[in-house]
Amino acid sequence: MEGIDKLLKPTSITVIGASDNPSRAGNVVIRNLLSGSFHGPIMPVTPKYDAVAGVLAYPTIESLPRIPDLAIVCTNAHRNVEIIRQLGEKGVKAAIVLAAGMNVISSDGETEEAKMFEVAKSYNMRLVGPNSMGLILPWLNLNASFSPIAANKGNIAFISQSAAVCTTILDWAKNKSIGFSTFLSLGDACDINFAELLDTLCRDSKTEAILLYIDSVKDARRFMSAARAAARNRRILVLKSGRTPLGSTAAHLHTGGQPGLDAVYDAAIRRSGMLRVHNTHELFAAVETLAHSVPLRGERLAIITNGGGPAIMAVDALSDRGGRLAQLSAETTSKLSKILPSCWSNSNPIDIIGDADISRYEESIKILLDSDDFDALLIMHSPSAIAPGQDTAQRLVKVLNEHPRTRKFNILTNWAGEDQAVVSRKIFTEAGFPAYRTPESAVSAFMHLVEYRRNQKQLMETPVSYGEIQANPNHVHDVLNHLLAQGISYLETHEVRPVLESYGFKTLPTWIATDPAEAAHIAEQIGYPVAVKLRSPDILHKSEVHGVMLHLRTATEVANGAQAILDRVSLDYPDARIDGLLVQRMAKRSGAQELRVSVYNDDVFGPVILMGEDAGEWNIHKDAAVAIPPLNMALARYMVINAIKTGKIKQRNLPERLDIPALCKLLVKISQLIIDCPEIKTFDIHPLLAAGDEMTVIDASMTIRTFDGDKQARLAIRPYPKEYEEEVALKDGSRIMLRPILPEDEPKHADFISQVSVDDLYKRFFSDVGEFNHEALANFTQIDFDREMAFVATREIVKENGDKEETIIGVSRALSDPDNIEAEFAILVRSDLKGIGLGSILMNKIIRYCREKGLKRITGMTMPANRGMVMLAQKVGFEIDVQMEDGVVEMLLPLD
Repeated sequence: MEGIDKLLKPTSITVIGASDNPSRAGNVVIRNLLSGSFHGPIMPVTPKYDAVAGVLAYPTIESLPRIPDLAIVCTNAHRNVEIIRQLGEKGVKAAIVLAAGMNVISSDGETEEAKMFEVAKSYNMRLVGPNSMGLILPWLNLNASFSPIAANKGNIAFISQSAAVCTTILDWAKNKSIGFSTFLSLGDACDINFAELLDTLCRDSKTEAILLYIDSVKDARRFMSAARAAARNRRILVLKSGRTPLGSTAAHLHTGGQPGLDAVYDAAIRRSGMLRVHNTHELFAAVETLAHSVPLRGERLAIITNGGGPAIMAVDALSDRGGRLAQLSAETTSKLSKILPSCWSNSNPIDIIGDADISRYEESIKILLDSDDFDALLIMHSPSAIAPGQDTAQRLVKVLNEHPRTRKFNILTNWAGEDQAVVSRKIFTEAGFPAYRTPESAVSAFMHLVEYRRNQKQLMETPVSYGEIQANPNHVHDVLNHLLAQGISYLETHEVRPVLESYGFKTLPTWIATDPAEAAHIAEQIGYPVAVKLRSPDILHKSEVHGVMLHLRTATEVANGAQAILDRVSLDYPDARIDGLLVQRMAKRSGAQELRVSVYNDDVFGPVILMGEDAGEWNIHKDAAVAIPPLNMALARYMVINAIKTGKIKQRNLPERLDIPALCKLLVKISQLIIDCPEIKTFDIHPLLAAGDEMTVIDASMTIRTFDGDKQARLAIRPYPKEYEEEVALKDGSRIMLRPILPEDEPKHADFISQVSVDDLYKRFFSDVGEFNHEALANFTQIDFDREMAFVATREIVKENGDKEETIIGVSRALSDPDNIEAEFAILVRSDLKGIGLGSILMNKIIRYCREKGLKRITGMTMPANRGMVMLAQKVGFEIDVQMEDGVVEMLLPLD
């Protein structure tokens, strides 16, 4: 992380290509550095001038009197490979490259960008850019950019792949008096990326919220891992461009990243606990809300207004976004009735009538703040001679600041109009209350808080255990490899059926006929009505030849229908191979809902699951809800609920309504199938017949491929690593299971902690921890298997009713740094089970895991009083450093 530290905490700067020409980037950067009052040395490098902007210049990089922490490279693109080489030889560890046009492929088949990155990598130097606008660190008085606008000090970090978006945000924020902790233009991000910056910024004391502008993501696994970790303790907003296929292509041309499906980005952002905004208008509203808001405690919005029409617009906007209007209690309504005209609305929105003066506003707001009827309050004001905008704003700011309960709520304001309203909105902004120009933008800002809260809740939700999926992956591998050996890569229903049945899917029995006569004979045996379908590896879409005949009720209809299919093929595709005909008994579709579930291979995020209504034409950009595997029951439920809310699946008025738990189980099984079987490239159930809790696969197709690589590397989120499960014996001969922890383990983990003594917990956490709440337990159990691992030791106990129950008796944990160099370990054993070898087993398990992961060292910390842990660490080879003055023992185990 040395390069990242030098980038974000530089003590000295060099500007390569510094210039006295005002039109050059090298001049703008120098002037910005000087105007920002950066405290460290600024060293221009240019052979043209003795000094730049009055600062002594150096003719070459080699002649610099010291090694700068950070270099700003303002030179032409074709010179930058050599300049980075010279900076590397000098010992510089971080550089920002401003030049564009380095991603063009040259005659040798490589881009200048790729060559520059390889040179930097050889010197262990980190790069931002190319095509970067630079870096602004307001708390360090550093403006190392060519932006015409500086940034105020604040608590929002902004990271962008677009320089133009950077300047737009800076201009707007300046007007709104909103400040930043870090402002960085990534440009084409050939090296330093969003993931590394999220890892760093989520630990920055000056940063409370992070805003990302993303064209594309290059390493989905690392991005999601970092985002999930950062979103647990920082609010993160994402503006993702390229929402349409055309826009996605433009984004690819802009930064060179893979475009990816927008709906998948949407799912990834939600899954990571971040919040997505869709345009600059929403972005501005969201930034203002972030700058001023407190965490939202609930979703109930109260609205107070002196104009009924604007309040109705706000309610419409709230309804459109799925928001919730607060209900006033009888007590609050009674209090308001005593001070408001008899014609007031007596409900929320609280219309205090157009003749309201300032005192009516004040008294009404005081009554509301005394209540617990809402979680957020939107104060609206239409131009009024009786309650002038500026005077009203100033008086209400005083009321809000003086009331002891104001900070329990989110306060938003909407002062309509221009001229005077602009000043009024600034009064609120400067007082720390977000102000919006329109009812819709105010509601949009509130809903950003609501949606963020929902995403966080999803991130922390404890899933219901599905239980063990009855699956036979080895049989599936054999089936698929046998087909691949025959040169078959596209599978139809009858070939997919053994795969599905190996994972417990319900399918329709299917028979294969060689000609129309045999099809009619099969139909007689299985009963009518039946469907007859073409089998041809050369015609993937049967609709091209009307290759499916449904509801055939006699042998004659079957024979004629089958012959008609074959005739159409011979006419339109005379050279196509025909492998016979499929015959199926028609499923009873009355009262059932037809759905479509597919697996799509995204360019960025790998395999994803799509779901929607079954339809002839299916636009995956618009018609499908998306989820990223692995799925558990909670995540599957979010997918289904989201599909229903967005109309991707309709709740139809059927005798048996869609059974959501049954559909969730099916989605979890599909997720497991995809995780287990990397040979599956795409998979389409078309349709899935949902009748109550019965889910029947009617038709399915699959494309497969030979796969020899790491089957987990293709997944954006690392699934549960079953390969680490093992059974071991304790000293007393009893058997226990060692396995990775699961989100479903939260209740067991809570029970385990309750059986650890206060003294042992103090030694583990270095403080009196008290009772762990849901959020703390979720942090322990919902881990990222990519950078964090926790192994639980479990054993079965027999309850009074004879049922067996798994209990946790010990945990070992390792959290590695983003560069996979060092991991910090911790071990906790149930206090009544010491002395039976459990600690040693857990310690050796975590050491083996860290070695396999390629880590260089393991570190840990405990108290001198924790003699058992110190002795165990010494026994397995840790270097021990006892620091009695600080009351800690540091432990280090080199692994190489």
